[in-house]
Amino acid sequence: MSALQTLAAEGVHGSLGSIGYGLAAIGPGVGVGIIFGNGTSALARQPEAAGLIRANQIMGFAFCEALALIGIVLPFVYGI
Repeated sequence: MSALQTLAAEGVHGSLGSIGYGLAAIGPGVGVGIIFGNGTSALARQPEAAGLIRANQIMGFAFCEALALIGIVLPFVYGI
């Protein structure tokens, strides 16, 4: 392997964690958008169920954000 290939491989190795987190953040971002979009639609259809709908939105949001936090911690745990 030439010196240039070695330098290129070392440069990619240092940024794999940030690339992985960027990819891991896509899923929770889409999930949060779906949760709040459908929640807003449900609130428009049945305003009398606002408390239940809002509680379910918050719980779904917490689960989605937990996935994002796991995604940011894993590169540090595995040292990638």
